Amino acid sequence: MKAGTRAPRDTFEAVERLAGGLGTAILALLALVATLAVGVACLVGVGLPLLPMMLTVVRNVAERERGRLRRWGYELVSPYTEARPAGWSSRMRAAREDPATGRDLRWMVLHASLGLLLSVLGLILPILAVRDTTFPLWWRLLPSDEAGASLGFAVHTWPEAIAVGLLGVSWLAILVGLAPAMARLQARPGVRLLGPHPSVDLSHRVAELTATRAGALTAHTAELRRIERALHDGTQNRLVGVVVLLGAARRAVVRDPATADAALERAQGAAEQALGELRTVVRGILPPVLEQRGLPGALNALAADCGTPCRVAVGELADVPVSVEATAYFVVAEALTNVSLHSRAADASVEIERTGVLLTVRVHDDGVGGASEATGSGLAGVRRRVAAHDGTMTLTSPCGGPTILTVELPCGS
Repeated sequence: MKAGTRAPRDTFEAVERLAGGLGTAILALLALVATLAVGVACLVGVGLPLLPMMLTVVRNVAERERGRLRRWGYELVSPYTEARPAGWSSRMRAAREDPATGRDLRWMVLHASLGLLLSVLGLILPILAVRDTTFPLWWRLLPSDEAGASLGFAVHTWPEAIAVGLLGVSWLAILVGLAPAMARLQARPGVRLLGPHPSVDLSHRVAELTATRAGALTAHTAELRRIERALHDGTQNRLVGVVVLLGAARRAVVRDPATADAALERAQGAAEQALGELRTVVRGILPPVLEQRGLPGALNALAADCGTPCRVAVGELADVPVSVEATAYFVVAEALTNVSLHSRAADASVEIERTGVLLTVRVHDDGVGGASEATGSGLAGVRRRVAAHDGTMTLTSPCGGPTILTVELPCGS
């Protein structure tokens, strides 16, 4: 799959990317040092048993970087599509034959050096810009032998202090001009090396997408059948009753006008019930509250109706496609229903935010835990809805709690 190349929108986002890369850069540096140590130990034989463990460490660090880049809009697919073999010799043979191993190692070297340097610069430049730009405001408060610019030269007069302020403006200009390019340069090794090698067979990914699309069609067909049953067994029967009652009322007007009013009243009641059931069916297709109040308002309405006290935290969402909003709404609705019915929780929370192209929904409760897709609690249906958008669902619910449901939905850039 081709990696995306979405550039940072502004300096603040670029600095945020560089700061976020500092974590994986430090991990890459530690993994690189440990790998070199194990390599040296292998020269005398004692490091050989540690090689599979170090390969796992390198893979895990690379996976963290893949996740970080995906949150920023880069379409990176993990090249590891098969289970790891058992046994030292089998794992080493598989690592030697897998091109992803060498690509991960090359990325680790680049990210531990160039990536770490760019992250540090991305954090230092804003500090220098603020420090030197504001220097003329407070330099007189410093002892005369300690007043100096960030470059180290001493300051004793106002012209020198103003020069430091101009230096701070220069730092700011450098930051604005170079930060986006630095963020792109930091991400480039990961974009180029952490995706699948062009020679790798992506049939597993194709099969996965085929299954996802099949699941989406199955879910769509099931939804149509549900709507058809609701209309046929509910609304249609009510409307037939209205027709029958109206016919009886019409005949009563001619034969016994005194009973016509009661027949019309029953017809009106049946029509109101049919209208209520029709509204219920419509809400199941796309809740009107989404159209009326948006996703934040709709989630607050769900939290207000939850039987467990629930807080809602909504981050920056930007523009989210309607289909993704509807899926997020149904995910939260199903999760809060399970919280009310099964969790015996005293507190619950819903968090939703968009980072890059991913909309992340997280539902947490402090209940008894033990939630499972196999228990018929609707979680399997949630997974099918999420998979239809190429999203991911993670459920953590140990016995004794807490339960955390995390869903990530791609929503375009």
